Amino acid sequence: MRLRPIDLAREHGLSTQAVRNYEDAEILPPAGRSPHGYRVYAPRHAAALRTFLALLPAHGHATAGAIMRAVNGGATEEALRLIDDGHAQLAGDRHTLEAVEEALRDLAPPSEPAPGVTFIGPLARRLRIKPATLRKWERAGITVPRRDPRTGYRVYTSADVRDVLLAHQLRRGGYGLERIRQVLEQVRAAGGPEPLQATLQEWHDRLTARGLAMLAGAAALDAYLRTPGGPMPGNFRGPAGI
Repeated sequence: MRLRPIDLAREHGLSTQAVRNYEDAEILPPAGRSPHGYRVYAPRHAAALRTFLALLPAHGHATAGAIMRAVNGGATEEALRLIDDGHAQLAGDRHTLEAVEEALRDLAPPSEPAPGVTFIGPLARRLRIKPATLRKWERAGITVPRRDPRTGYRVYTSADVRDVLLAHQLRRGGYGLERIRQVLEQVRAAGGPEPLQATLQEWHDRLTARGLAMLAGAAALDAYLRTPGGPMPGNFRGPAGI
């Protein structure tokens, strides 16, 4: 069955130039040529394009393209490694979300209002901890105080003090430094713990969408590997042969 670039393009609402670009990027296998030099595609090219577009929302353009290049080049193990990395990243993001939710559930509001600007000594005395502890938290990426350009002293703004108070409460709750860093990164990105509460469901929805996209991408890739004339290795036997 001979297909033209327009046949592949129409199925997905793409331009014929996009199809040619995907072939040039080795996302599609090389096309055949007609006696007049026109590109001629086959069902395996259509399957390759469907596979790439299914992998796209799951892994992003760069990784989806790398997966297709690996598969089309016979490096199926490399393609599977890239997919495994994507699943590992998704699992890590889920663990981070769980840590954030757990931390916010256990987080009590600060008992005192945060001062406008302070330094490491007064802040350490306020929390009854050593200045070395605050320096350790800074090295761990938990706090990011700026330095006074004239004296070189650490300067803690209201937002920095808020982060320190949250970190202090989380440490007393038994949380490790890495988990605290993840929580505070999310707090800073959201502009505070209150806005973050409202974004957690959106975060859940994004992770769910990625997980479902990975399933769809894997199914499309499996179908592509088994397409007649496709890139399936000769010794691939599937689960029954493992």
